[in-house]
Amino acid sequence: MLRYLPILLLVILLAGPFLLEPAGEAADPDAPRLVVVTPHNEQIRWEFKHGFEKWHEARFGSPVQVVWSTPGGTSEIRKLLVSEYTAALDGGLEPGGNADLLWGGGSYEFTQLSRPISVDVDGGIRDTTILAEIDVTDDWLESIYGDGQIADQPLFDPGHRWFGTAVSSFGIVFNRHVLEQLDVKTPETWQDLAVPQYEGWITMVDPGMSGSVTTAFEAILQRRGWDDGWRILRRLAANARSFAGSSTKGPIEVAAGETAAAVCIDFYGRYEAQRTKDAAVRAGLAGADAIGRVGYVDPPGETVIDPDPIAVLTGAPNPELARRFIDFVLSEDGQSLWQFPVSEDARGPRQFELRRLPIRRSMYDADFDRFVDRVDPWSLATAVENPNGAMRAFIAPLFRAMALDQAELLEEAWRRITSHPAYPASSGELVTAGNVEDPELRRMLVEFDSFPVIPGPDDASYDLADPSTLATVKKGWLRRGWADEGLWPSEGDPTEILRRIARAHFRSAYRSIIDAKRPAG
Repeated sequence: MLRYLPILLLVILLAGPFLLEPAGEAADPDAPRLVVVTPHNEQIRWEFKHGFEKWHEARFGSPVQVVWSTPGGTSEIRKLLVSEYTAALDGGLEPGGNADLLWGGGSYEFTQLSRPISVDVDGGIRDTTILAEIDVTDDWLESIYGDGQIADQPLFDPGHRWFGTAVSSFGIVFNRHVLEQLDVKTPETWQDLAVPQYEGWITMVDPGMSGSVTTAFEAILQRRGWDDGWRILRRLAANARSFAGSSTKGPIEVAAGETAAAVCIDFYGRYEAQRTKDAAVRAGLAGADAIGRVGYVDPPGETVIDPDPIAVLTGAPNPELARRFIDFVLSEDGQSLWQFPVSEDARGPRQFELRRLPIRRSMYDADFDRFVDRVDPWSLATAVENPNGAMRAFIAPLFRAMALDQAELLEEAWRRITSHPAYPASSGELVTAGNVEDPELRRMLVEFDSFPVIPGPDDASYDLADPSTLATVKKGWLRRGWADEGLWPSEGDPTEILRRIARAHFRSAYRSIIDAKRPAG
């Protein structure tokens, strides 16, 4: 019975919206229901539910009802779907059948879900894909996506299993009032947050729980390089007040004044900025106060533009209805919901300004003057010069090992460094061992920024400080290529064991910093 547990859990999660949905939500209680699994917030769900239901009745002459299932962030949803479909294959059942669409998150998660999964059942292989291939024409794709690229990022899956519906960047949301209290400048780059003044005033998110935050961290590593990227992430983690499990929590805490800044998706930051500005206007505030206490910035040249995909799930109960929903989301009517101001005319949102950037290229020519945010992502996007595709796989295990698993030690070690008499506290630069002269402080910074060494076959070892080793270690450890080499117990999870190795290294480094004796005088 245990092998059916993932299916049972997913059924319970998907049934929640049906059981808890307010009476009278549907125009027709007998209308077919479209079940959409999503991490999207309530504002997006409200606008697209009502927009699609109205569009569908006008276009097809029949009512329909959208029902949302929100079991967690995209990373959690991916794990849940993999468990469900794998259990179905293992149990001889037809995979899917509980929901129609998956919508929201980053392209990485959807690319993972596009790959086949298989199980060995009684000596035979059963396999499937979680995302279904959709039959579309080149003309349809070109009418929406143009050449299908933004910088070096594809806007849809070449195998037609997912399609971008909006584009997102990743930046910094900040509270102007708190910044003033801390006496720090408005942040413009990631390293602006890596100074001692932010200690205890940053909200960070566990990348193992959020695919979008993992993408933001990956952007820092790809744009700043492996060494400087991790130096920034360590210092941000050391300055953290908390480590949230969802990417939505950071902007909320910043808006409430509980923290000064957070890494976040652009539209979450813009939404909080708009909400607080509207509140200031309603309160009759003038001057600087009328700007609102919350602001958002994309660090120039240090972010990434990523599509927010949608896909039909294999075994969808209503595949035709699911395809109609995709057509609506990518139509001019659907795309106008992302950026038009609230209005009562034929296009645009009814209650909430969503502050997201449309993916339909024609919108930027025909309707740009109606956008709330006059931002053209194609003019901002740049390709990463030397991308390293193996970096992403290490973000969650390394960040958890260095920060979440021993947050108090990390904070104490950072405090010892920043309180050192030779530490250049007023510097706006990223302080590293290479730009300090005091030998003790230099040693502490070397320890703080060090990486673990990971064992390999035949007594080999791999220093993760060298990014050229990442692909090898990823293949051997994280993808179980060295499963027969005796590096971990046969029943163990190599990713978790690598995390333990890393945790022991960081703990030793932090202890070395904390236990160091300061020279007299």
